[in-house]
Amino acid sequence: MKRVTDLHVANNVPLTAPNKLCQDIPRTAGQAAFVAKSREAIHDIIFDDDDRFLCIVGPCSIHDVDSGREYAERLAELAKKIEDRIMIVMRVYFEKPRTTVGWKGLIMDPQLDGTADIETGLRTARTFLGTVLDLGLPTATELLDPITPQYIADLISWSAIGARTSESQTHRQMASGLSMPLGFKNATPGTLLPAVNGISAATQPQTFLGISEEGVASAVSTNGNPDCHLILRGGTAGPNYEAKHVAEAEALLSKHGLCPSVMVDASHANCDKDHAKMPAVFENIVDQFAAGNRNLIGAMIESNLKAGKQSFPQPLADLEYGLSITDPCIDFETTEKILLAAHANVAR
Repeated sequence: MKRVTDLHVANNVPLTAPNKLCQDIPRTAGQAAFVAKSREAIHDIIFDDDDRFLCIVGPCSIHDVDSGREYAERLAELAKKIEDRIMIVMRVYFEKPRTTVGWKGLIMDPQLDGTADIETGLRTARTFLGTVLDLGLPTATELLDPITPQYIADLISWSAIGARTSESQTHRQMASGLSMPLGFKNATPGTLLPAVNGISAATQPQTFLGISEEGVASAVSTNGNPDCHLILRGGTAGPNYEAKHVAEAEALLSKHGLCPSVMVDASHANCDKDHAKMPAVFENIVDQFAAGNRNLIGAMIESNLKAGKQSFPQPLADLEYGLSITDPCIDFETTEKILLAAHANVAR
């Protein structure tokens, strides 16, 4: 009989069930309470019950847990200094969307060598999230694969649906069942409507194919996630971080009967992927908030221990510690400088 299945599948390796992995690396009562508290605070910022400025700050991606831990320790100290006016949430991104091919993140390839040891990647990611939470930092990530949340979502304070997936029905359905607040980024051309439609879909009940905590294929029904907002990240048409762009986004959200809460990403297309421009973009965003726009709830910054990025792949022994292997980042010293300035600005 002629073969008709798995013609192009090289391997199909079963993973540990989500509930088993979560038992192996359990969340503590303190971590659970902290995640719940941070989610409530972000909810209040989205709906203008908390007048702090929300900043999602951290490496473009976590590729080295040692440098990631050092970064988290330094960010935690800074966050405490400014927490009265600015809420810091650390970017802990483990999955990276690729336009064609490339390293897809710590979960998919934790050894950075193409072996794709996903089991180890999930365990590493879950362990690292616990480390960040124990430092008193809320966590943020982009959830790319719809199975990933079963393994790590209980340790996430805020999440994002990326520019490449805002139009994806799979991700809109997934978002409708997530327990944390999340933002939908405008599409890669810079268009807002796909993300606005994504928010509309995610706030509604959905039923879709998924997996249970036992790792069994299942039909998942959700109640909808009310804590969604828009993220402006620029696009091929150019940046969209200025006041006129924010006003356009607010109007479109209101037109669709949605909460007009907008976050602006100071990186990606809004700084032309030039990290040297990121501080000025961030300053512009903070100025808008300081001028009284409370629909502008916060900003995103890609930041690492060192400025810029390094080429990858390359021999692992040659990788520079604390330097991004994905998008270029500003260094920690610059991050501290602009966040302290932002704190002074919004305090006025």
